[in-house]
Amino acid sequence: MSDDLLVAARLALTRAYAPYSRHRVGAAVRGLSGAIYAGCNIENAAYPEGICAEAVAIATMIMAGETRLVEVVVIGETDGLCTPCGGCRQKLHEFGRADVRIHVGGPEGTTSRTFSLDELLPHAFGPDNLP
Repeated sequence: MSDDLLVAARLALTRAYAPYSRHRVGAAVRGLSGAIYAGCNIENAAYPEGICAEAVAIATMIMAGETRLVEVVVIGETDGLCTPCGGCRQKLHEFGRADVRIHVGGPEGTTSRTFSLDELLPHAFGPDNLP
């Protein structure tokens, strides 16, 4: 993993809006072009209406005209690993391949573990499953 991706995720973490859970998350994705797109979680008093950091980063990538991600960093303020939720794993699958590396970490913003997308979401449902 390159430092520029981690730096972008760290900056995104500082901008997270998490007044309810106090669990700030930052994410950064690298598009196929090499460009980096970052996002932070944005909570809402109506909890189901919040947005995950990974979803924001992916949306930013899509808005820039890219549709393929090749690397991901997710960091959060937690004692354990800050892995993507189930919904974000599905979103990552939509725009990444099974071998995409997802680096996850804790509050210091250092990488604690790296997974492939296939490890996080085995036997995923995706475009190939549709007629």
